[in-house]
Amino acid sequence: MLLILAVAAALRLYGVDFGLPALNDPDEPLFVMTALEMLRNHSLNPGWFGHPGTTTLYCLALVSLAVGGLGIATGRFADGKALMAAAYADPGIVFLPGRLFIVACGILCVWLTWSLGKRLGGTRLGLIAAAFLAVNAVHIHYSQIIRTDVQATIFMLLCTRSAVAIAREGRARDYLMAGLWAGLACATKWPAAIIFLNPLCAGLCRVTLDRRELRRLALLPVATLAALLIASPYLLLDYATVMRNLAGEARTTHPGATGGGFLANLGWYAGHPLLGSFGIAGLALVVAGTLGTLRRPRIAAAVLPGGLAFLVVIGSQALLWERWIVPVLPFAALAAAAALCWLADWLRTRLDRPLRWLELAATALLLIPMLQAARTGAIERAVDTRQVASAWIRAHVPPGSSIVVEPAAFDLLQGPWRILFPLGSAGCVDARAILTGQIRYSKVETLRSGRAVVDLAHVDAAQIPTCHADIAILSHYDGYRADPAHFPQELDSYARLLRGGRQLAAFHPEPGVRTGPVVRIMKLRP
Repeated sequence: MLLILAVAAALRLYGVDFGLPALNDPDEPLFVMTALEMLRNHSLNPGWFGHPGTTTLYCLALVSLAVGGLGIATGRFADGKALMAAAYADPGIVFLPGRLFIVACGILCVWLTWSLGKRLGGTRLGLIAAAFLAVNAVHIHYSQIIRTDVQATIFMLLCTRSAVAIAREGRARDYLMAGLWAGLACATKWPAAIIFLNPLCAGLCRVTLDRRELRRLALLPVATLAALLIASPYLLLDYATVMRNLAGEARTTHPGATGGGFLANLGWYAGHPLLGSFGIAGLALVVAGTLGTLRRPRIAAAVLPGGLAFLVVIGSQALLWERWIVPVLPFAALAAAAALCWLADWLRTRLDRPLRWLELAATALLLIPMLQAARTGAIERAVDTRQVASAWIRAHVPPGSSIVVEPAAFDLLQGPWRILFPLGSAGCVDARAILTGQIRYSKVETLRSGRAVVDLAHVDAAQIPTCHADIAILSHYDGYRADPAHFPQELDSYARLLRGGRQLAAFHPEPGVRTGPVVRIMKLRP
């Protein structure tokens, strides 16, 4: 297990600083800026509840506090204001420690998968499941990004461990702990609350055998609600902001992420993130292991309902995001490991031979394509189209030029150009000026006015003239072009800005070489 954890750590630490100081993930700034704002305001109110993300935001605030304390103690920063100024100039100062925290969460997921597998089917099953998750390309990717998905997975696994304990022993402590973890899961990511079904179904199975179990089962919802409100009290205290944020998250379209209905969405999740990270044989084992678990009704009731319901929830959404499958991955790894163990035992019985090496050999064969997928993902993240575009700018654009950028191109801010950034109702603003002024995320939210994306397509029409520059770096344009039926207004905004201009360069993602959106560098009309 120590070897598996070491491999998991190495894979997640390798290239964890990808993109920095530029910010390739559009949501990372939301979490870090919100955490910094809590520190700056000396407040426990995050002021944002879209995920709701409360536990992640509190942890990031503590990480940033530790960075500042260490920096002040070592003389790198004079005080908290100096830390803020340095972070706005070089985001890596606080973003990299935040990513390392998420890496730690990813490694903990691997350990918890082993622990849960050991309880379900012994050490053999736990080790195989942990190995599958340790090298899973999708889990590695999102263990390197500051988001809520991996931390929510921790609480979902802990809740399921307690559900298994309920199925077997049914102690009052198990119900209380299951409620605690379910509440924390909900406080981290709204859909993760569905894991509540695991201890609930485990408890209901016990009730069918003994009606007195109802008194203990009643502890479960009480503990869940109490944990949620203790972890995130401002869900009640700042109810108006909660409702406003939830309304902003309820979108039906998004460039490059618009779904196609329930069955099409489930097919996409199966055929892309699951198949791509487990391989054909691995995915077949996932299905077989899930179906095989039904032979043990009490264990199935403690493990399957939450994961399957989570799949139904994300499949029924209007949008598709690869990251939404992250909490399912440990359960898929457990199912694949269970199927592999059952198959090995069946072969031993049929052949009447010990074949002690069978699981090890089969696991090694299955891990080969998974490791290749993980390696390819690491190579692609290390070379992003946005950083390639920045390198082109440094080589070809003369000093003194003005550049309007859609990506968060912090890697260009120290160059000899005037950098403009689109910001909704404010039009295109001078990036250095707003960063020097340490703009608050609440201000960004006000200016974006609920728009799904901060880009040139969502600048108010009256403010389009403020976006005129010598050069434009477009990273969202092709996402709208791929779905013109849903985004006619956005494409019209681009048409007005780009009329009379010409393309200087374009950088496309290449499998196995680089990732990122299609980035176009345009020379705008005089």
